[in-house]
Amino acid sequence: MVNQESSAAREAQGFALPLAARVVLIDLDGTLVDTAPDLAAAANHVLRSLGREPAAMPTIRGFIGNGVRELMRRALAITAEPSEADLDAAMQGFSAYYGEHLLDHSQVYPGVRETLEALQAQGRELVCITNKAGAFTEPLLERLGLRRYFALVLSGDSLPRKKPDPLQLLHAAAHFHQAVADCLLVGDSCNDTQAARAAGMPVACVSYGYNGDEPVHCLRPDAVLDNMLELLNILA
Repeated sequence: MVNQESSAAREAQGFALPLAARVVLIDLDGTLVDTAPDLAAAANHVLRSLGREPAAMPTIRGFIGNGVRELMRRALAITAEPSEADLDAAMQGFSAYYGEHLLDHSQVYPGVRETLEALQAQGRELVCITNKAGAFTEPLLERLGLRRYFALVLSGDSLPRKKPDPLQLLHAAAHFHQAVADCLLVGDSCNDTQAARAAGMPVACVSYGYNGDEPVHCLRPDAVLDNMLELLNILA
């Protein structure tokens, strides 16, 4: 069920449930799709090519959320902090491998397709908002059959700044000529809650995503969802 433990956050920001949210912005990695297995495989492919030990899945999961370059930097830094030149070289290997293995093991989370269908039928505008590079975002959404639901896709390189900066959120609201407070961001990590708070936008977090070892309740979002279908319960 929808967890309303975060009522203090709603009081602090002034967002009461249910929300009108004519525009719903949804994060990709850890929210719509479990991409961690293929991201980890790509990072570990690079580490092995450099003669390093592969990183464990829980470790890689904790690196997801700030784009693949930051993920690869943190994976390399397990042994030693990389130079920019080292990171550039590692990213060539990562990008080549990941681009060919986007969907070896990645899966859409339960309830996601049904929720997107319902939101679209309600006439809401849907935005996929992610720090993932567009070169990976678009083919991933297309091949999973999710792209058709989104009127707008904002990847990590679509604008000059990405989450936790609020720019993507503000851009999406302006694109659909909606007040920021009449939109909703759905994510899984502190990047999402920080961006939403900075923008003045309500935010719901899924409990199953990539927020390291910290439960998303600790981020004090306006709602916590254990399944994406619960999103329908907090919308007017």
